[in-house]
Amino acid sequence: MSDELEALRKKKMLEMQRQLYEAEKEEAARKEYERQKDAILRVILTSEARSRLANLKIVRPQLAESVELQLIQLAQAGHIKSPLTDEQLKSILRRLTSKKHETKIIFK
Repeated sequence: MSDELEALRKKKMLEMQRQLYEAEKEEAARKEYERQKDAILRVILTSEARSRLANLKIVRPQLAESVELQLIQLAQAGHIKSPLTDEQLKSILRRLTSKKHETKIIFK
């Protein structure tokens, strides 16, 4: 009985170590992704625009993430030539948010 208990403990310990290792790997990959994303945003946005995006991330994290990814894709495709200013970013955000909040009323 004691050998079985010891074997179960070892098995459980190995499983916990594997889970910890996987979690650490995922965290490292997430941090590397964020580092790369921030580096690209530093190139394609002015400091004021980055600040606005950071504030937006606090209030509406999903919208901010979506905008970041779209801007990065545009930059990688060569559609963004110079750093976007705060005014340009505000214009983009206005267009994105106005589309999402349209309300349609249809009478039958």
